[in-house]
Order: sequence, then C-alpha cells, then structure tokens
Amino acid sequence: MIDQVAEKVVRRVILGFLLGGLLLLSYAVLHMFIVPVAWAVILAFATWPAYRRLRASMRRYPTLSALLMTLLLSAAFVLPGLWMGMLLRTEVGVAIAAVTAQIKEGSLVLPDFVRSLPWIGDGLQALIEDLTRDPEALRTRMTEWVSQGSDQLVALIGDVGRNAAKLGFALITVFFLYRDGERLLAQVVAVLRRFLGERVDAYLAAVGGMTKAVVWGLIATAIGQGIVAGLGYWWAGVSAPVLMGAVTAMIAMIPFGTPFAWGSIGVWLLVSGNTVEGIGLLLWGALVVSWVDNLVRPLVISSATRIPFLLVMFGVLGGLAAFGLVGLFLGPVVLAVLMAVWREWLEESQFGRLAPPR
Repeated sequence: MIDQVAEKVVRRVILGFLLGGLLLLSYAVLHMFIVPVAWAVILAFATWPAYRRLRASMRRYPTLSALLMTLLLSAAFVLPGLWMGMLLRTEVGVAIAAVTAQIKEGSLVLPDFVRSLPWIGDGLQALIEDLTRDPEALRTRMTEWVSQGSDQLVALIGDVGRNAAKLGFALITVFFLYRDGERLLAQVVAVLRRFLGERVDAYLAAVGGMTKAVVWGLIATAIGQGIVAGLGYWWAGVSAPVLMGAVTAMIAMIPFGTPFAWGSIGVWLLVSGNTVEGIGLLLWGALVVSWVDNLVRPLVISSATRIPFLLVMFGVLGGLAAFGLVGLFLGPVVLAVLMAVWREWLEESQFGRLAPPR
C-alpha cells in the first residue's frame, strides 16, 4: 500500500517536472508572439458581433467570411494610417518652414504674462533672444536638432517596423480566431472547468464584459476628444484642424496623453503672438477636452462593469506601465477577474455565515 502511494507521488512529481519543462520551452518559443496574440484576441472579441452578422450572410463559406472580415479590419488600420502619414508629411514641412522663418525674423515674442512668470518666463525669453540674436548660433543649433531628430527618426522607423510585424501577426491570428474561435473557446472553457469548476463561467463573463467596456470606452472617448479638440483648433485658427483632431484622437488612446497635443499647440500660439487664441485653446483643453479624458472614460467603463472608478483608473494606468499599449486592456481585465473572485468569496462567506446550523 505504501509502495503504491509512493509510486503515485513519484509519477506526479515526474509529470509535474515534465509539464513545467514543456511550458518553459513553449514560452521560449512563443514569447515574442504573446503581444500580437493578445491584440488578436481583443480585436476578435470586440468585432465579433459584426463578424457574426457577416458570417450569417455567408453560412456556406466560413473561411471566406473570416478572410473578408480580416481584410476589412486590416483596411480599418492601414488606410487611416496611410492617410495621416501623407497629411503629416505635408503639414510637418509647412510647420517647420513657418517656425524657421519666424525664428530668423525675430518675430517670436512672449506675451507679458508669460514673461512675468517666476522661474520660467525669464528662461524662455532668454532662449528666444539667444536664438534670434546670432544667426550662426541658430544655424548650429538647428544642425544639432536635425542630427538628433535623424537619430530619433531611425529609432522610430525601427519601432514602426516591429509594430507593423506585430500587427501582421495579429491580423493573421485574427483570421484563425474568426474561423475557429468558437471551437477554440469551447476547448478553453472545458479545460478551465476541469480545474476551476463551474465558477469559471463568472470569471469569463467578467473578462468579456471588461474587455468590451474597455475597448468601446477607449474608442468612443478618443473619438469624442478628437472632435472636441478639433473644434478648439478650428476656433484658434490652427492649420489643418481635422488632421490635428485625428492626431489628438490617436494620442487620446493613452490615458492623460491628450494634454501633450492641445497643450503644445496652445503654447506655440502664445509664443507666436496669438495670445487670445493660445489662452482660449489652453482653457478649452483643460476645462473640456481633459474632462472627457480623465472622467468620462473611467466612468463609462466602471458603469458598464460595476467596478469602482478608482480601480478602473489604476487598472488602465498600471496595465499601461506593466505591459505597454496592450496593458490598456489587460490591466482592467486582470482587475475584473480579481473583482469577480472577490465577490464570489464574499458571497460564499455570507452564505456560510447565514446558513442555519445542522
């Protein structure tokens, strides 16, 4: 009897070591694809209702419907990116030419209230005077800035290439998720139920609800911020307000990132002498655009998932810091599962306390 128990223990230990080694080897092979697969799962889940309608109209061709949906999703990413790239290529050149001309002419003048700011005003004014006083120094500094910008551009191109590769792997994975997603989900649920029992349904419901809320909360809030910021750019007389609104919407995907868009434009308006427009844009951004970013998005997500506002904000920011851009979704999802476990334990504890003694 003792020998049989010992033999079972040895077998389980060996099996555990083999399984652990297999998981480590699998991670070594697949770790570079974890982020694209995570993006693919998020995209497939967020667009599944649209794909379901498309598949219903093409019941006999599941592979073709999955391919068509993947192509539509690819176009939704690639075409706006190309459009913005072409516009930025023109607008950035115009902006650089305008800045260079104003610096050379010495027409950059700080408003009086900016010059009177303690610690900041004197330094900014001295920098502008230094740039406009000596053309040779200006040319030298411009050369240094161009050199530094070239190095950063090379790094950016590399990042864009890696991100494009990740997007390609994600879209390939999305195609197979569309085609075989239901069967794969059933297998995952079966395996999880073997370890966690029926409670896995509540966990999966929490993951699904939070993912949907985060995706649509981010997209809707970013679009709203882009529109509101674009109205401010149009009022302030900024060139290409539609383009700048689109750029602001993209930056709005990052929590608390929108002030870098409207703030830099507002400061530039102040420095270039458009005091009223600069102050108006800064006030518009602080009182309206940032209010949408910092309040509406977490409120939308928390109201849709019954998770506290503060926890959602921590999940978004902490996920971004821990996992990068995909952490915007993974962070709140992890906390949603934690909240589901917490509520389940509370319910079991209350049930056990209220249950009559036998």
